[in-house]
Order: sequence, then structure tokens, then C-alpha cells
Amino acid sequence: MNRRRAGRPALWLLPLAFLLVFYFYPLGRVLALSFSQWVSKGLAGWNWAVVRDAVGFTLYQAALSTLLTVLLGLPAAYLFARFQFRGKEFLRVATTLPFILPTVVVAAGFNALIGPRGWLNLLLMGAFHLAQPPIAIQNTLAAILLAHVFYNLSIVIRTVAAAWEGIDARLENAARTLGASPFRVLHEVTLPLLRPAILSALLLVFLFDFTSFGVILMMGGPQFTTLEVEIYIQTMQFLNLPLAGLLALIQLAFCMLITGTLIGTGRSMDVPLMPRVRQENLRGARGFTEKIFVVGLSAFLIILLVLPLLALTAQAFFIQSEAGGWHFSLTFFRQLFLNPRSSIFYVPPITALRNSLLYALAASSLALVLGMLVALGASSNSRLNRWLDWLVMLPLGTSAVTFGLALFLAFGMSVSAPRWYPLLIPLAHALIALPFVLRLIEPALRSIPPNLKWAAATLGASPRRVWREVELPIIRRAAATAFVYAFAISLGEFGATSFLTRPDIPTLPIAVYRYLSLPGTLNFGQAMAMAVVLLVVCAASMFLVDRLQLSFNIKEETRKHA
Repeated sequence: MNRRRAGRPALWLLPLAFLLVFYFYPLGRVLALSFSQWVSKGLAGWNWAVVRDAVGFTLYQAALSTLLTVLLGLPAAYLFARFQFRGKEFLRVATTLPFILPTVVVAAGFNALIGPRGWLNLLLMGAFHLAQPPIAIQNTLAAILLAHVFYNLSIVIRTVAAAWEGIDARLENAARTLGASPFRVLHEVTLPLLRPAILSALLLVFLFDFTSFGVILMMGGPQFTTLEVEIYIQTMQFLNLPLAGLLALIQLAFCMLITGTLIGTGRSMDVPLMPRVRQENLRGARGFTEKIFVVGLSAFLIILLVLPLLALTAQAFFIQSEAGGWHFSLTFFRQLFLNPRSSIFYVPPITALRNSLLYALAASSLALVLGMLVALGASSNSRLNRWLDWLVMLPLGTSAVTFGLALFLAFGMSVSAPRWYPLLIPLAHALIALPFVLRLIEPALRSIPPNLKWAAATLGASPRRVWREVELPIIRRAAATAFVYAFAISLGEFGATSFLTRPDIPTLPIAVYRYLSLPGTLNFGQAMAMAVVLLVVCAASMFLVDRLQLSFNIKEETRKHA
């Protein structure tokens, strides 16, 4: 058994080599590029106006988005943590789905609802006989903030609600019995207990808003450039790689600072995937005020989180006839399989879907294998575990666009590089998903009682047999959950892929973005249809993860009470 424990740390050598080659080396190329420009031209060699504007707007929109998200998320977390009401399960799923949705689906949903050709504008134009769309929110700061709130509200709800449900309601009741007002109970009892969870949610939301790319690119328009968008523009449009490298280093420094602050405060980067509140803290709404709160806030969450997705689905399935009416049609979905002009340069959207599925399958498999190796290698050494925890968490604190630029500089600059792009995309996706995979597998592996493994080893089982017949059956549901979650992350990844894709091998998010950028009803409809496909796959993934977790929790409770 001691030999087995001594040999396990060697398992992390492969993941470490993977990180060195595909993470640290590419980031080193970014650093070397920027440093060489600095040495040759000094401070005068940079366009500081571009840097200042990008950093300033990135911080401004991230701070404003985070503030709005937290202000709306705290009442919603209270709703889930303290009240039981009809339709709560549906609302729980509705608040969970945005967390795993690709940014292109979010942008497409708001385009379908409030865009120039969105349902709201079409309804108002038809009702009041208007020639122009009355709602002009597209390509404004308001559109960016709205999409960010939609995208990150679930982080606040799940993180804070999971902590709120753990607060013993008797503490609050005791304070009220002693004469404390509801405000004083909130200020002196509840908020101090929730402060770590609120801080964790705030930092996570700020990190995601700070590194937002797809939302800014598709909802903000050309007048709004964050660090992410500016890196993309300087690389893909102006070929100014030194300035893109400098911007990437600035963004990386900010991201590492936020990630280090989050881990340094004792909080993890974990967000409860499908939190389930404890029944003893739940009650029905009492009195008129509480009923208005429950009904009003539930309606608001449905409008904010469900309506854009319903609008997206309707835009994909309904088409306007020549007479001006709307009727159900599968035209946009049929067009996904066709090449109407028989162009050799045209890639049917169904090919993009095939590419995305293949990339997601390869990336999730690789991330699962690497995550298991890291978890097994660190399970017998607490000091090693802490170091590996930091190393594996680094990709999560790195912007996908920065990571895409780094891979492009490291492996995509040679003449023969484009032929390797199909391999670089799943590698990039696997690195992005690896922290999430490890966070799902590691707790399950630690929960295995050591006496089970000792007993098997005492009876003569080899280390491989102990792993195959003792550990693997216990963690297989966690591994399946990690695989599905990594699959969904890879399927919707947009930032890094935008640097590594070729015109003939687009992924589905890249295809949605391209079609949204083209004029014409058919292109818009096909973008909506592809976004619906992404939505369905992500929703199915979330449902599968939910069922796996529920089954695992039931078995755990049965084992504890046996």
C-alpha cells in the first residue's frame, strides 16, 4: 500500500507536461513578444491611447455589470433559500441554464427579442404602423449590461443561495424574538454570515464580466472595445501582434490578481452547479407583502431569463409570409444542410455542428483523463495538492482570448500551422475545461473511505484492481458529470476558437457569429436555428448533469442511513 501511495504522485507528470507545453509555453511567447517590443522601442513604441481606452472601458463595464448583477441576485437568492412556491423547480432550471449557455446563444437570444428584427420591435411596428424599429438598444452599453446580468445572475443566485440555505433560520428567529427589527436582523445576523459567499460571487462575476468577449463583440458594436475585443482586433484585423501581446499581459495580470484575491480570501472558484435547498428552511409566503415579493420577483426572473430564449426559439421556427403573417416552418433548419449555390468555399452549418461535436468529444475526454490523473496524483500528498490546485486553476483565471492569442503565437505562425488548427482547438478547450473537471472529481475521490482501499490491498488486490473495482465505481457519476460539463463548455467556447479556427473548419459558435453579421432574413434565421441547436444541446447536458447529481445524492443519503 505504501508503494502504491508513493507511486501515485507520478501520475501528475503527464498533466504537468501538458500544462507546460500548451499553457506556460504559449504565455511565455506572449511575454517574449511584448518584452522584445519594449526593448527595441521603449515606452514610445506603444499606442497608449488604445491601451488606456481599452482598460478604462473594460473596468467600467465590468464594475457596472457586477453591481447590477449583485443587486438583482441577492433578492433572488433569498427567494430560493427561504420560500417554497409553485413553479420553483422550473425557475431553478431557468436560473441555472444561462451559466452554461455559450455567449453566442445569449447574444442571439437578445437579438431575437429586442434586436432590429426582434419580436418586440416587430410587435410594436405592427401595432403602431411604424417604419423603423422603436427599440434601439442594440449596440449600446445598455445591451451589454443586460446581457451580462442575464449571463451572470445565476452565479450570484447559486453561490449566495447555497450559503443562505445553510444558515440556521433559528438564529434569525431568535434575533427577532429579542426585539430586533427585520433590517437589524439582516444587517447584524444574516449579512455577516453571507459575506464570504457574497464576496466570492462578486469576484467571480467581475472576473467573467472583465473577460467578456462574445457579448461585447455582438451586443456592443464597434464603438465599444474592451481588452478582449481590442486583442482580437489588433491580431486579426491590424496584425499588430506586439500591441495585442501587451494588452494580453495587462489582462492576464488583472485576471491573476482577481483569482489570487478570490483564493487568498479562502473562497474557491466553485459554483454549485445545481443547488438544492434544505426543506427545513423553506416555507410558503405569508402575508400580502411576501406574496407580492415571490410573485413579482418570479415573474421578473422569467421575463429576464426565459423570454430571450423563447424569442430565439420562435425566430428559428416561424417565418413571415409575403402577406405579412407568420407561420410555423422548418425552412431555416433545412437550410443548415444545404449549399444552395454549390460553392466550393461555402461550409454548410451542419458541418460546423459536426466539427463542434467532434471537438467537444475530444476535449471532454482529454480533460477527464487529465483531471483524473491530477486528482489521483495529488490525493496522497497535501503539499503537492496545493501546488497542483494553483497550477490547474491558472487556465480558469486566464482570458480565453488571451489564451487563444498565446496558442496562435506559439503554434500558429508558421506556414504549415493551419493544418494543425483542428488539433489546437480541442487542446485549448480541454485546458479551459480542466479546472471544472478537477473540481468535480477531486471531492468525490476524497470522499472514499481509506479503509475500503486498505481492505482491498490487504486482500491482495493490485493498485490497478483497487482503482478499477473500488475507486472507479464510486466516482463514476462524478466523472460522468465532469465529462458532460466539459462537453458543454467545449461546445460553446468562442474566445479562443476565434483565433484558431479556419474558414473551412468553423465551430457552431463561430458560424452563429458569422451569420449574425450577414444581412438578410435567411442568414438571420439560420443563425437563430444554429443557436437553438446549441441551446438544446446545452439544456440536455444540464438536465443530464442534474439527473446524475440527483442520483448520486440519493445513493449517498441511502449509504449514510444504512
